Amino acid sequence: MSGPETTTLFETSAAVSSAVKAMPRADAKPQTPRALPPAARDVAAQGFRHAYSPIVLAGAVRAIEVVLVVTVGLLLYLGYVVPDNGFNRYYFAAIAGIALLALLAFQAADIYQVQAFRGHEKQYMRLASAWSVVFLLAVAISFFAKAGDQFSRVWLGSYYVLGLIALLAFRRALFLLVRRWTRQGRLDRRTVVVGAGGPGEALIDALAHQRDSDVRVIGVFDDRGDERSSPTCEGVPKLGTVDDLVEFARHTRVDLVIFSLPISAESRILQMLKKLWVLPVDIRLSAHTNKLRFRPRSYSYIGNVPVLDIFDRPIADWDVVMKWLFDKIVGTLALLAVAPIMLVIAAAIKLESKGPVLFKQRRYGFNNELVEVLKFRSMYAEHTDPTAKKLVTRDDPRVTRVGRFIRRTSLDELPQLFNVVFTGNLSLVGPRPHAVHAKAEDHLYDEAVDGYFARHRVKPGITGWAQINGWRGETDSKEKIQRRVEHDLYYIENWSILFDLYILARTPFALLRGESAY
Repeated sequence: MSGPETTTLFETSAAVSSAVKAMPRADAKPQTPRALPPAARDVAAQGFRHAYSPIVLAGAVRAIEVVLVVTVGLLLYLGYVVPDNGFNRYYFAAIAGIALLALLAFQAADIYQVQAFRGHEKQYMRLASAWSVVFLLAVAISFFAKAGDQFSRVWLGSYYVLGLIALLAFRRALFLLVRRWTRQGRLDRRTVVVGAGGPGEALIDALAHQRDSDVRVIGVFDDRGDERSSPTCEGVPKLGTVDDLVEFARHTRVDLVIFSLPISAESRILQMLKKLWVLPVDIRLSAHTNKLRFRPRSYSYIGNVPVLDIFDRPIADWDVVMKWLFDKIVGTLALLAVAPIMLVIAAAIKLESKGPVLFKQRRYGFNNELVEVLKFRSMYAEHTDPTAKKLVTRDDPRVTRVGRFIRRTSLDELPQLFNVVFTGNLSLVGPRPHAVHAKAEDHLYDEAVDGYFARHRVKPGITGWAQINGWRGETDSKEKIQRRVEHDLYYIENWSILFDLYILARTPFALLRGESAY
């Protein structure tokens, strides 16, 4: 297309995100579970397993192969060179250099893709070629550095042969593992297509003809009635409307949503995105049948299919690993540090009133899943309120004296460290999980705040950005829960490990203020 490039709302994902969130809200309605159509219910009932990130898998393979190369070199050195010549530091430098060269050579050979892990013979040829180049470079470097006589030729030759055997054996084992994961669907991107017309058929056909694609289309959703769209689309069943898709994604794993609607249907797409942005999924707009052409940098690709990125799943790939490690390591250390305090609190609760020390409460977790969180019991046993139908207020007679103190200081939340370390359904930092029937001004939270469930795109936490900014405790007004949700969404969109550390560091000072906590 010649002349100035056309600019529309969809040229950047940031513009779409802002447009979706700025749209006027419809009348608030309770987010009661929606009955899925039979076809969607059947698909959702099929067994599925959690997915493994291809990016994390490739990174793990890199790390394992570096360790493997170093291990083979060290074992040969310790077993053959050291007994005759003793320790020489330059061997360690050579092993480290060969490991680094191998990493770079394998990357250049493009064998760190999931497609390569699936066992194509080219993978082994490329690996052997790259490994040979590494040793040719090592020999050349030692020759020009006049250091060739300092290394054992037997060690170098054995390193090449045994290293190659070890790498090929590892790749073979990796192939068997990846094949099993592929059969289990752990490496698939479970995808749904929105739009069952001609563009949808073209999109599904394009995805189906991609070699080694990890995209698995499990269903199509369309707001048009069956009289305007057939019950299947290129052999893929139509499962319902976009409203059904929201509920469908609560019942089964959905990784990717692709809109196959034309960009000219801007208003219709925005209305659909307004419903879908609360889900923890990647959302893309297919561009392969659109006549409009944007700047190349505007596109990303699913195989060869160009798409526009609309929303990304928050905290994905390596971020998930980092946050998991952060929760387990810091959570375990925190649990050990506060264990004496927890024992004292448990004793005080037991001495003041009858009943169990711990209290379980069902709350909304990741992707609206119901989770049970642990707390110290702060009310008299006969007045405990597992669903939080009635908010706790100042001088609430249901709260014990010990309970009033531990609620004000948030010490009643300490048992949630068990959720973080052992069950894994909570994080140290994240949006605070709310009880199922919690209300503000006699309205359920999802009725009071538009887009409330968007805070469930990540795992909830013991403390969070809203809490350290004073939005904790009683939520007796819509404004209070609105401000809490705004802070939660800010945290989700700006998450980092440093942000988590900052929130944890500020949490004790926020608790000392004891504001709004009864």
